[in-house]
Amino acid sequence: MKIGLDVMGGDFAPASTIAGAVLALNELSADDQIVLFGNRESILSELARHNTNPEKFVIVHTSEVIGMGEHPTHAIIRKPDSSISIGFNYLKNKKIDSFSSAGSSGAMLVGAIYSVNNIQGVIRPCTFAVLPQESAGLSLLVDVGTNPDAKPDVMYQFALLGSITAKSVYKIDNPRVALLNIGHEEGKGNLLSQATFQLMKDSKDFNFTGNIESRDLLRNKADVIVCDGFTGNVILKNMEGMFRLMMKRGLMDDYFARFNYENYGGTPILGINSTVVVGHGISNDIAIKNMLLLARDVNQAKLSQKIKRALARVSVVVRD
Repeated sequence: MKIGLDVMGGDFAPASTIAGAVLALNELSADDQIVLFGNRESILSELARHNTNPEKFVIVHTSEVIGMGEHPTHAIIRKPDSSISIGFNYLKNKKIDSFSSAGSSGAMLVGAIYSVNNIQGVIRPCTFAVLPQESAGLSLLVDVGTNPDAKPDVMYQFALLGSITAKSVYKIDNPRVALLNIGHEEGKGNLLSQATFQLMKDSKDFNFTGNIESRDLLRNKADVIVCDGFTGNVILKNMEGMFRLMMKRGLMDDYFARFNYENYGGTPILGINSTVVVGHGISNDIAIKNMLLLARDVNQAKLSQKIKRALARVSVVVRD
């Protein structure tokens, strides 16, 4: 498997990305190969600092970098020799099997849609966050920012995409799917929540268990929790803030340590025709390593193919 990495993406690149790639070498099989996209001189310099032979990687030189603050669509068009643009060109032409970056999430989403396209039938691709559960295990929160404004049919697809991911990548049998709401009762919530509940409640496409309140997010009451991207992003950043505060105050234990973003590496973009993983902008070497391992696992799980098959037999008709 050829695993592509944007070396120039992230707040601490290229030092953190190269260090993470070196760490990943120890956990990947001999059949796996990491393809590095970025400035060749910078890559060779960082590899030398780690006393690592450059021949262990494939290096693709690029001369441009897409910054975090740049407009994603404009940047992809105006910087064709950027590490992200060239990486997606390789992915489109099947020269690599996956592509990962801790750089601009907007550019990664735009690049994915324009290069490998949405899976037919997917209205909007989405992303998720992993929520550690109090009694062990994990849940997926879908969406966490890709779609701040979502409609009921899009939310229905979030549930389907999340359920397939939970089963295929995280090996959760018959995942329980819940809709985030302000109460458990069917009639609760705003118009979006109420309309989405009506679509989900008799679904034959996934195991819908009803509404879930935010106070129950970590109590192992659901394996996939669905919400719009605005709400999901607020929840995710709130949890990140609480984690940092607890670290600062020395209140860590084995459970709360599981909230460290480093453990998860990033999130795949669900609903596209290939494997694309987006990492946190502040990713360190451990996070980059785990991002590459996640890309391998998602690709091995054939997640995109499974989503295609599921959409072909979906019971709820959605619009483009």
